[in-house]
Amino acid sequence: MVEPEQTWDVVVVGAGAAGLIAAAVAAERGLRTLLLEKNARPGVKILMSGGTRCNITQNTDNRGIVAAYGPPGRFLHSALAAFGVRESIAMFEAEGVATKVEDTGKIFPASDKASDVLDALLQKLHRSGAVLATEEPLVEVTRADSGFQLRTAKREIHARNLVLTTGGQSYPGSGTTGDGYRFAAELGHTIVPPRPSLVPITTDALWVRELRGITIPDVLVRVVEPAAADAKSTKPTVLAERRSSLLFAHFGLTGPAALDVSRAVSGHPNPRTLRLLCDFLPNVKQHEFDEQLRTAIAEAGKKQLVSLLPEVLPHRLLVALLQAAEVDPAIRAAEAGTKARTRTVEAVKACSIPVSGTMGFRKAEVTAGGIALGEVNSSTMESKLAPGLYLAGEVLDLDGPIGGYNFQAAWSTGHLAGSSVE
Repeated sequence: MVEPEQTWDVVVVGAGAAGLIAAAVAAERGLRTLLLEKNARPGVKILMSGGTRCNITQNTDNRGIVAAYGPPGRFLHSALAAFGVRESIAMFEAEGVATKVEDTGKIFPASDKASDVLDALLQKLHRSGAVLATEEPLVEVTRADSGFQLRTAKREIHARNLVLTTGGQSYPGSGTTGDGYRFAAELGHTIVPPRPSLVPITTDALWVRELRGITIPDVLVRVVEPAAADAKSTKPTVLAERRSSLLFAHFGLTGPAALDVSRAVSGHPNPRTLRLLCDFLPNVKQHEFDEQLRTAIAEAGKKQLVSLLPEVLPHRLLVALLQAAEVDPAIRAAEAGTKARTRTVEAVKACSIPVSGTMGFRKAEVTAGGIALGEVNSSTMESKLAPGLYLAGEVLDLDGPIGGYNFQAAWSTGHLAGSSVE
């Protein structure tokens, strides 16, 4: 028998971005609300995000958020209509967090402190009257008369409504170890296999790793899968592409361009068959670059070939690209024949880098996969399979690109869940 004081109108599980808002909004509506968090403090991932600056959202309208997610973005229409980009910014500013827009469209707290974002959410939560219980992981959940029976590490609890905002599996050190998937599955939900997203990509190519520390501001990166041996076409299949900045690292590649195509790598059954095709001069068409290089070679016979390549690219990168293409960077222009020129153009415009995998969940910013969207009412965030169960945030099969899109989905779905519980 559950004691009266352990009976709640709403229990929210997971005090991250979605959970903090869901609990605050539910409590503001007069519902007796408990927020369970297994960590010693809430919002650990918020504090880690954006290099500890927390990219709150993106400077776009709600349609821009939906479009960034591709077809799954349609699921967010209702949540964004109720609490979108402008409402999110207004909420933080009402709590004393001034914001700023950077050139990339990313919106950050003006202080560049993720702790200010978390403090604002905790301030809102405290004012709402919701009760926050830390260091209290949920162990078991079952259906019960008029709600759910919960067993935590400390007590038995009855909840009329249950809101799962447990996150995914990215950055497991922050406590997101996929617990919510088990609870949702036990209540009848389908779990799309989780995989890392927005995660650095690894390679065995030593020349790539030797360029660690170099950032290229504008690169078109494609993940390609070679055609099967028995395929009619020999043309590779493009699985994902992104044009943005690219950072060379000791393990391979990171930066927005690599992170945004990484889900195609982590979701592939055999990542080692994949390659990254990198266009380091995306503003120039391949035939135009070829003609520019041919003209430069004809006019500067005594100069080294590498010196004729665009100065916008770092010299170390150009040397490495030529060496990887088996072209001597020191070769004189007059000695560079058609073969060397063709290889040089390919190296700059379609550099092929072998993929070995990704850095996995421990370095992933978000999780792809999760609770199947078709089993959730997008107008309320309530489960279609278990009445009284609400689902929000990264626990859903919904992951967006880098740039604040994932936080926006968390704010919006968490707010809608907190507004919908009865």
